[in-house]
Amino acid sequence: MNIAMFSDSYYPYVSGVVRSIELFRHELRQLGHNVYIFAPSYRRQKKEDGVFRFPSIAAPTNKDFSLALPFAPGVGKMLRDLKIDLVHCQSPFLLGSVGARAARRHGLPLVFTHHTLYHLYVHYVPLFPGLARRLVLGYVRRFCNQCNLVITPTNVVAERLRELGIDAPIKAIPTGLKLDDFADPDTGWLRREYGIGPQAKLLLCVARFGKEKNLDMILEAFRMINRASPASRLFLVGIGPYEAELRAITSKMGLNSRVTIIGRPLSRRTLTNYYAGADLFIYAATTETQGIIVSEAQAVGLPVVAVGANGIAEMVKEGFDGLLTHPSATDLAEKSLMLLQNEALRNRLSNQARESAKQISAAATAGRMAEAYQALLK
Repeated sequence: MNIAMFSDSYYPYVSGVVRSIELFRHELRQLGHNVYIFAPSYRRQKKEDGVFRFPSIAAPTNKDFSLALPFAPGVGKMLRDLKIDLVHCQSPFLLGSVGARAARRHGLPLVFTHHTLYHLYVHYVPLFPGLARRLVLGYVRRFCNQCNLVITPTNVVAERLRELGIDAPIKAIPTGLKLDDFADPDTGWLRREYGIGPQAKLLLCVARFGKEKNLDMILEAFRMINRASPASRLFLVGIGPYEAELRAITSKMGLNSRVTIIGRPLSRRTLTNYYAGADLFIYAATTETQGIIVSEAQAVGLPVVAVGANGIAEMVKEGFDGLLTHPSATDLAEKSLMLLQNEALRNRLSNQARESAKQISAAATAGRMAEAYQALLK
């Protein structure tokens, strides 16, 4: 098959959506399919075969994110020249709308992955958030209902879409993991790198630095944890527009010596070593449709304590590979301390976390995606 993926985000921008696109692209190519990416342009982008860039401008609320100009008079010819069989949009906006129009015009099947609960992100709209929420819900509903298939990363999100009035066919296919990326990590690297002794308990949160990730809740929970366990340390790893606020909150709480904020892209191996060196993964986002970061932590056997909302509630199995909490710093702190103070429980959850990660290998989930494509073409 020849597949055209239209996305409003792609490298060098880093996000869960971008990671999902790249994993599926790689695995679908391994299965013998051709995948072409249509994405915004960036000043520091690298040229890549099979990636077509649109003129773009910097987003006013995030200078690291590009907004593509959704005007593409030559897209139809490109789809014909590439002999595209199917269009897969990764966003309902901008380039997603370009891909959808092209699919309709050329009679191609249209697939859409609902990566994000968009109406929960209206805090990025500075005016009239209530109106923005209603407009976004209506727009996304109409976009989904014109698709031949809507992909969701989890079943809980599929159910949510049904409740929102989306009646197009829906199939849950999670973003998979390249398990080889997490094999044989250096479990001692993190303590050596930061000169931390064996007695200290290390907590890790990997997330895009955005307001919706509830990182201020993580910091508040850690302040409580650190009072009970003064040798504990927290590592926040990510990039994004909320970094300055995070550093200010950390300083105001008096946690500068206990919290390390790594606000830069890391290699896959280095990130894996952060996972492998920590004692616990803590997460507070409530807007995730899947939370691939949580699965990455599980792949190296890192137990998870996370707010049990939306996709996270499906990816973390309570009492099996992690613990779920209410959306409260107090609950996060209490369950984290319980896990940190119970080595037998932590070891059991660690072993079972690895088993959970094995269930969503990238090869397996890409195979399911290819089968969904082929069913549409038939």
